[in-house]
Amino acid sequence: MERVILHSDLNNFYASVECLYNPQLRDKPVAVCGSQSARHGIVLAKNYIAKAYGVKTAEVIWQAKTKCPGLICVSPNYSRYLKFSRMATEIYRCYTDLVEPFGIDECWLDISGSARLFGGGEKMAVEIKEKIKAELGITASVGVSYNKIFAKLGSDIKKPDAVTAINRDDFKKKIWPLPAKDLLYAGRSTSKKLERVGICTIGAIAEASPVFLSNLLGKWGETLWSFANGYDTTPVSHFSNEAIVKGIGNSLTAPRDLVCDDDAKTLLYVLSESVGERLRRHNLKCRTVQISIRGDDLLSRERQGKLARFTYVSSEIAEKAYEIFRGSWNWSGNIRLLGVRATDLVTADTYRQLSLFSEGRHIKRESLDKSIDAIRSRFGHYSVQRALLLKKNAINANPIEENIIYPVSYFKGPL
Repeated sequence: MERVILHSDLNNFYASVECLYNPQLRDKPVAVCGSQSARHGIVLAKNYIAKAYGVKTAEVIWQAKTKCPGLICVSPNYSRYLKFSRMATEIYRCYTDLVEPFGIDECWLDISGSARLFGGGEKMAVEIKEKIKAELGITASVGVSYNKIFAKLGSDIKKPDAVTAINRDDFKKKIWPLPAKDLLYAGRSTSKKLERVGICTIGAIAEASPVFLSNLLGKWGETLWSFANGYDTTPVSHFSNEAIVKGIGNSLTAPRDLVCDDDAKTLLYVLSESVGERLRRHNLKCRTVQISIRGDDLLSRERQGKLARFTYVSSEIAEKAYEIFRGSWNWSGNIRLLGVRATDLVTADTYRQLSLFSEGRHIKRESLDKSIDAIRSRFGHYSVQRALLLKKNAINANPIEENIIYPVSYFKGPL
């Protein structure tokens, strides 16, 4: 049986929700922006009126206002966005339990088992987007296809409030002329590598030799070739209220540029405290620590390393993160953002390999962190702090209060 996959993308999600709560903004250029005082002053989302002026996601606020002097900037309300995301998911569940989130505003739906019941994929897509509009007051674009990759491309081709179907007999006509960067997981770095060898469209990827692409891009080369030719068979995950967590991570733009190892160490401990606390809350331990670094050149780098044991101890995560940092950054420039992520997760009560010499110290650290969690839950995050963090108070922060906690439920491809 031919699969029928939908990809639903809530249009300009943050900005649409803000305009819904403040109808006076609907006919004005609006951007949801981070805090300028905390140096998170970038455009997170914009409505179509602002987009018409050339305002782009991730550009700094002053640049956006140069393009659009009348731009209205509003602060993000993440709890509100999560509420609307959950309500959209409840609509999807009326049609299938095979619902896989791809960020807060996008979902794949496998409706293969119910398409005939509701009149086919395109009819269901129209019904779903109209239901979202009527019940939530925002719009969605929905792609319909026989695999996840083409369904995602379909939702991107025509916006807002549209349905685009891509079938086996017409995908070459609709998909192959698109830029290579439009293909899922063909990020900025990958696209540049492809352009250097004259591959600029999805069709060019499809017609290239998979061996050549593998030599150029590694394992992702053959994956992209498969996607471009419509061979993707990745299943849509089964819906569950508690998604399978593959990693837990936080990142933070510092209030000022980090200029030395001590600055970086302080922020890495801030982030590791939060990551460790969240691991303990979800009864998880990690084996791998990843760090992300964004310099003043605005380029991002990621590095990772394995721990000696599975752990949820904040100090052990921080020590590993700092070790990775020292081995990967030479201070050729200053740092704007740091991130720490814990991956290779197992449940905390799973079996573990004991160490003859250091196990006692490790158990004491676990008990200490649990005690600190209990104190903070009663008296607040700042009731107990490391002395290290008091030395650099301007860099110290509670990531939870900054609204920038990023749970990782899937891994994206290369940037």
